[in-house]
Amino acid sequence: MTHARTRTPEVTAATVPVEAGELFCESAGEGPAVVLLHGGMLDLHMWDEQFLRLARLGRRVIRYDARGHGSSSAVAGDHAHHDDLRALLTRLDVPRATLVGLSLGARTAVDTALAHPDSVSALVLASPGVSGRPFTDPYVAHHTAQQMAAVGDPDGGAQRFVEHFLRMWVDGPRREASQVDPRLRERMRASASANVLRHARGLGAGMPREVGAADRLATIGVPTLVLDGDLDSGDISSNARAIVRAVPGARRQRFASAAHMVNLESTALFNRAVVSFLASTARH
Repeated sequence: MTHARTRTPEVTAATVPVEAGELFCESAGEGPAVVLLHGGMLDLHMWDEQFLRLARLGRRVIRYDARGHGSSSAVAGDHAHHDDLRALLTRLDVPRATLVGLSLGARTAVDTALAHPDSVSALVLASPGVSGRPFTDPYVAHHTAQQMAAVGDPDGGAQRFVEHFLRMWVDGPRREASQVDPRLRERMRASASANVLRHARGLGAGMPREVGAADRLATIGVPTLVLDGDLDSGDISSNARAIVRAVPGARRQRFASAAHMVNLESTALFNRAVVSFLASTARH
């Protein structure tokens, strides 16, 4: 008996206008919509291990570069990532979608579920940020301060800025850089360096408008899955606990050998968790 090979879904790229800018996006597959939202200083390619896989499973999968990232517009003033996402969904004729976000992407997903609840059918929040919850982990505070000190320094400042990003959001506080897969680290370095080069002029050009989700999590009314790594910072673990405590029915899964980039460090387990969650929400 022979098995038909699964055909690779066609990928469509588009540039979508939003308020005072535009977003670059890619979509593949057909079916209920899933939107992949990348982490800060990265771009849509951080979802390479999930994008087509989910599209082959009967989903219309959309990934895009947030404002100030990748091939989308640089930041030129105050902006709201959740409003950008709503504009993207409207332009692509997507009435509702499951949002799968990591870090900044999860922060945007939560804000969107609160500001535009009719646009969201479910949430997968990986290594989640939550607007209105401050960063208090001394490890994060130290590297953030070092990042800010590197801004504008013509003598290697950009490289130091990226290195402190890697220490915070790739290595994490519980291991040294040498303990991280060098291929992952260099992939994230290349992505972050490209963003710094392309969007440096937007640094400080405007502030994100957010909804202050910290005190409103209990009003989220869609199925929610939280995924985070044991090796991540205390701030992210605290955010994950806060979401699971507050959001009705929310579930949490942790990955023992991953830090912040859970979709790239625990890819097989991450994919299995997301696919299982999507299947469970489709039955409701």
